[in-house]
Amino acid sequence: METGPSIPMQPLHPADVALYQDLFSLFFFLQSVRKALMSVGYVWEDLYTRHNMGEYHPESPLRLKAVKNVIDDVKVAPFLTRLIPKPATKEELSWVHDGHYIDRIESTSGKFEDLDPDTSTCPATWDAALLAAGGVIACVDYVMEEKYSHGAFAFVRPPGHHAERTHAMGFCFFNNIAIGTEHAINKYGLKRVAVLDFDVHHGNGTQNHFYNRGDVLFASVHRHPFYPGTGDAIETGKGLGKGLNINVPLNGGGGDEEFRAAWDNILAKVEGFKPELIMVSAGFDAHVEDPLGGMKLTTGAYRRLASKLVLLSKKVCGGRLVLVLEGGYSLSALRSCVKAVLEEMI
Repeated sequence: METGPSIPMQPLHPADVALYQDLFSLFFFLQSVRKALMSVGYVWEDLYTRHNMGEYHPESPLRLKAVKNVIDDVKVAPFLTRLIPKPATKEELSWVHDGHYIDRIESTSGKFEDLDPDTSTCPATWDAALLAAGGVIACVDYVMEEKYSHGAFAFVRPPGHHAERTHAMGFCFFNNIAIGTEHAINKYGLKRVAVLDFDVHHGNGTQNHFYNRGDVLFASVHRHPFYPGTGDAIETGKGLGKGLNINVPLNGGGGDEEFRAAWDNILAKVEGFKPELIMVSAGFDAHVEDPLGGMKLTTGAYRRLASKLVLLSKKVCGGRLVLVLEGGYSLSALRSCVKAVLEEMI
C-alpha cells in the first residue's frame, strides 16, 4: 500500500516555545485563582468508613462511599478543596462532654460494644469519632481563615447531633457540630453563632448543650412526634438562651412546602440575630426515598434551602458557612442531595 510523501516536522522557533510555556503558566495560574476564589472546603476520610455497626445497620459506611462518588464528580471536584483533619483532643471533646464519658468511649477502642439499642462500637469507632469531631474543627478553621472560601462541608461519621454530655444515642458518640461551634467561639472569640438542624430527627444533644446560652441560636425543623421525642415548639431556651432555641415540628408525611415555610420563618430570625458563623447539621433523612424518615421532601427542597443558606451567610457573616453530615439513609437520595447542596455552594 502506497502512502503519500511524509511532511517533515519543523522545529518550533524558540519564541514559539516561550509563548506556549507562558500560555500554560497562565492557564494553571488562572486555574489556581479560580479555585482560590470559588473553593468549597470539605472533609472526607477513609477512616470514617471503618466505623461499622453491622451489615444491616442503616448508618452504614456505604453512606460515605456514596458521598465520595459525588465529590469525585468531574463537574464538582474542580471547585472543592480537600481539608486534612486532625483527631479532636480530649480537651476539645470536654467542651461538650463529661470526662468520665469520654474515657468510657475510649475504653471501647478496639472492641465491639453495645452502648444503647441502636448505637454500638467496633474496633475503629473511637478513632473515627475523634476524627469526625476533628473534621468539623478543620472546616471551621477553613471558613474562618480563608478570605475567599465558599463555605465547607464536613462529610463525617459517626454523626453527632443526638450525642449528649454523658451518653451516646441515635448512632452518635460525640456531638461533632457542638464541638466545632465551641472551637469557633474559643479560638476566634465569636460572640454569636447560629446552629441550624434540618435532619428529620430533632438534634436533642445540640439543643441541650446550648439551651441556656445567649451566644448561640439553635433552630431545628424536624418530624414530631418522632425519635428522639424532643423538639416541641415550647422548648425555647432558658436563662440567657430564652428565645434563642427554635423548634418547628412537622407532621409525618410533610413535604416541600411545609419545609420551605418553616425555614423561611427561621432564616428571618437568624438574620436578625446577626451570627458571625452559621453551622448546619445536614441530615437528608426527610427525603421521600429515605427508609426511616417518613417524610416527602424532594431533592429540590434541599437545593432551595442550601441556596438560601449560602445567600444568608454572605449577607450576615461573610460567607462563613459550615455544613456537617448527620443522617440520610437512602444512598441514591443522599447522593442527589449532597450534589445539589454542593452545586449551590460553589
